[in-house]
Amino acid sequence: MRKHILIVLGLILLVIAAGVTYLAWPDTAELSVDQVAGKLPKITDPRIQTIPTVKVAKVVGWQNGVMPTPAAGLKVQPFATGLDHPRWMYRLPNGDVLVAETNSPPREGGGITGWVMKVLMGRAGAGVPSANRITLLRDANGDGVAEIKSVFMTGLNSPFGMTLLDGQLYIGNTDALVRVPYTDGATKITAKPELVIKLNPGGNHWARNVIAAADGKTLYVGVGSSSNIAENGMDAEKYRANILQVWPKDKNWRIYAAGLRNPNGMAINPKSGGLWTVVNERDMLGSDLAPDYLTQVEFGDNFGWPWYYWGGYPDTRVEPKNPALQQYAKRPDYALGPHVAALGLTFSADAKLGAKFANGAFVGEHGSWNRKPVSGYKVVYVPFGDTGFPAANAKPVDVLGGFLDKDGDAQGRPVGVITDKTGGLLVADDVGNAIWRVTAGG
Repeated sequence: MRKHILIVLGLILLVIAAGVTYLAWPDTAELSVDQVAGKLPKITDPRIQTIPTVKVAKVVGWQNGVMPTPAAGLKVQPFATGLDHPRWMYRLPNGDVLVAETNSPPREGGGITGWVMKVLMGRAGAGVPSANRITLLRDANGDGVAEIKSVFMTGLNSPFGMTLLDGQLYIGNTDALVRVPYTDGATKITAKPELVIKLNPGGNHWARNVIAAADGKTLYVGVGSSSNIAENGMDAEKYRANILQVWPKDKNWRIYAAGLRNPNGMAINPKSGGLWTVVNERDMLGSDLAPDYLTQVEFGDNFGWPWYYWGGYPDTRVEPKNPALQQYAKRPDYALGPHVAALGLTFSADAKLGAKFANGAFVGEHGSWNRKPVSGYKVVYVPFGDTGFPAANAKPVDVLGGFLDKDGDAQGRPVGVITDKTGGLLVADDVGNAIWRVTAGG
C-alpha cells in the first residue's frame, strides 16, 4: 500500500513539475529592449532554457505598395526590387552598388534539431537556396532608383562581404576569402576567383564579412561561431568566433580578436581609424539576455565567448570552465538590446540625413527568434559623442521601421546598411527582396 502511495505522490509531483515547466515556457521579457540597451544596460539573472523560446515573425512580404516606415524628417523609396535574398552591399568608387544575393549553404545534420531548424528558417524566410550571386546596381540618372540591374559575378559559395584593395575585389565566401582583379566601371567579372585563405565552414553563422583596414595593407574578416555556446566542443570552434587580420599579398593571417560569437557587420570609424563591429550574442538565457552589442575592437581583445558575456558575466552552461579568462573578458562599448540580431553596420560620415544623424552609426537589426515579444526588425542609429564613442546616455534611435505589420508578421527583414554616392542610406531587405533608400526630407 505504501509503495502505491509513493508512486501516486511521485506522479503528482511529476505533473506539478511539468505544469511549472509549461507555465514558465516560453520565457517572456521582464524588461524593455531599451532597458537592456546603451552603455550601461540592465543585466538580469539568467533564465536558462532547455527548450528555447521560439517566437519569430512569419514572413508575408510587402503587399500593395506598402513600404517601411522612416523616422520623422526622413523618407523612403525602393532603390531596387525583384532581388533574390539580398543580404550585403558594397559601394564601388564610381557609385555603383554591389549586392550579394546569398543565403546559408545546405545545413548539416538531421533528426529533431535539423527538423526544428528547417521549420524555423522557413518561417523566417531564410529557407530559400542561396543564389550565390553578386549583382550590380547602377543609378545612372541620379533619381535614387537603380535602373540598371545586372549579374556581376556567379559561381560563389554563399558570398557575403566585399571590399576593394589594390585593384582586387575581395569576397568572403562561407569557406574562403577569395579575390578577382577589378577595373573601375566594370559591370561583369568572369575571372576565376583566386584563393587567399581558407575559412572554416559549417554549423551556424555562415556569413563571412570582409573590410579593408585603415592601414591600407590588411583586411579584417569576421568568422562567427559554429554553435550557440560551443556545445559541440571547442574543437568545432577552431578559428571561429574571431575577427581575423589578413595580409593578402603574402596570404598570411592571424587572429586579431576573439570571443565574439558572431561579429557580422564591421566598419572603420572615420574619425579614429579604429575597427568597430556589431555582434550577435548567445541564446537561451531568457528573453532579457544577453544583449547584442556594438563595440570597438583592438588587437588582442577577447570578449569572453563562450564562457562570459558583457565583460565577465559567467555562462554556467559552458564546460569546461575557464576562470582565468574572466578578468580579461573585455566589456563591449554599447548594448543594442537582447536578441535584436544586429547584422548591418555603417558610420554616418558621408550620410546626408540631417544633423540628428550626422555623428554616429547605423545598425541593421534582422530581428529576434528567441525573445517574447520579438525585438529588432528595424534599422537604428547610435549617436556618438565628441570622444569617438557612443554618447553617455544615448539609446538607439529608430531610423527605419514598419517591417512588422499590424499582425506582427514580417513584411521584410533588414540586414546590410551602407550610404550611397549622394548620402542616402541603403538598406538590404533579404526577405522583402529589395534595397530601400532612406533620404532627408520626409
